[in-house]
Amino acid sequence: MRVTICIGSACHLKGSREVISKMQALVAQNGLGRNVDLNGAFCSGNCVKEGVCVTVDGELYSVKPEETEAFFEKEILGRL
Repeated sequence: MRVTICIGSACHLKGSREVISKMQALVAQNGLGRNVDLNGAFCSGNCVKEGVCVTVDGELYSVKPEETEAFFEKEILGRL
């Protein structure tokens, strides 16, 4: 599974660093290093969204830092 987190300036201001940190920790805690490929990308082109742009296997989501764990459980763990 490929998970890409936007690190462009708009998403950076919305907390992309925190989302990345939480995602890295959740992947490690769940032993998913071989199953989940975490990546960063500059501008996903959806800067008007409220949260950080995150794609999971090409599907775009908007994730606020405080929603990261719930997002991980639903969209990452829920697909494995």
